[in-house]
Parts: sequence; C-alpha cells; structure tokens
Amino acid sequence: MMKHLLAIDGSYRPDGIIDQAVSAAVHAASLAGAEVEVVHLRDYPIEFCRNCRECTQQPGESPGRCVQSDGMQALIDRIEAADGYILAAPTNFYSVTAVFKRFMERLVVYAYWPWGAPAPKFRKARASKKAVLIASCAAPGLMGRLFYTTLKQLKMTAKTIGAKPVGSTFIGIVAQQEHTPLPEQARQRIARLVSRLV
Repeated sequence: MMKHLLAIDGSYRPDGIIDQAVSAAVHAASLAGAEVEVVHLRDYPIEFCRNCRECTQQPGESPGRCVQSDGMQALIDRIEAADGYILAAPTNFYSVTAVFKRFMERLVVYAYWPWGAPAPKFRKARASKKAVLIASCAAPGLMGRLFYTTLKQLKMTAKTIGAKPVGSTFIGIVAQQEHTPLPEQARQRIARLVSRLV
C-alpha cells in the first residue's frame, strides 16, 4: 500500500533552504513509492488562536473542532489522514517562524482540557505515526541544535499530532549568500531520514 506523507513547511522564503530541503524529502519519498502532499504555511489561511478553549472542551481521541472558519480544519483532516509527516521550519530569532508558531498554537485541538482540570491531556497520548524534522539556521548546525528551540518545537508538534520523530537534521550556515543552494550532504541525509518514514 502506498504511504501518504504530509509535509508542513514553515518557511517564509520560496525556494529557500527549507523549501529546497522539503523538495529533496518529497523526491526521496517519491522514489521510495510514497505520495507526499506539501503545505506551505506562508500561503495557507490560518487565523491566530483565540484561546477560547472551545475545542478543548470536546471529549474523545479525535481533535476538537475550532470555532473559526478558516483552513485549519481542512489541515487537521489532512494531518489525520496522513501516514507520516515531514515537519520543517527555519530558525527566526532562536525559534521556529511566527507562521509555524501560529500553526502550532492552533494544534490545541489535540488537547482535552475541560474547565476545572489543572492541565490538558494529549488526545494522541500514544505515538502511532512517524515524523522527520528539518530545521535550518544561519549559525553552524551544531549551534542550532544546542542553543535554539527550533527542533524542540518541531518535536512538540510531532508529539501533539501523535507522531514519533525518527530523525532530524539541522542545516547550518545558510545565510552566507542570498540564494544558498541545499548542500549535497544535507540532501543525502534527508534521503536517509525519509527512508525511515517509508
């Protein structure tokens, strides 16, 4: 059976390093017989979370429904239908981009948190799917891993939607020129990571 993967790209820059990395992941997955759908969050209609917590009041393992009428419910449906994920974001000010953070905040639908409860519970308490995490930064990749929260937030995203990260890459030194090409070493690592998904 063909695997269906969902790639969520939190980059602002068309054809920047993260876009190139996601394209490399799509290519590797296609060669392995998987189908990949790519969502560029910069072009996707998602409003800010209102923090009303209406979605968290609905019991059950399925994500709650948001009161807002935008593209998020359709994206949740795609998340639910996918067999695995590629989660990707560059580092902006030590963290994921604001557009990725906005998406993360809307994942509150994956929490059950009735009024009066001291803390939320994950609706997807057991990871049943897999995810590959891709990050980038202007600093060396090792510095990104050690000092930035980008990968931590990508891991939290995977956990929230019920996926276990099977590998990650942090592509560093990406701001030396205006249009930095994806290094061949990064392309090869991404292909190895994607093989763990398919």
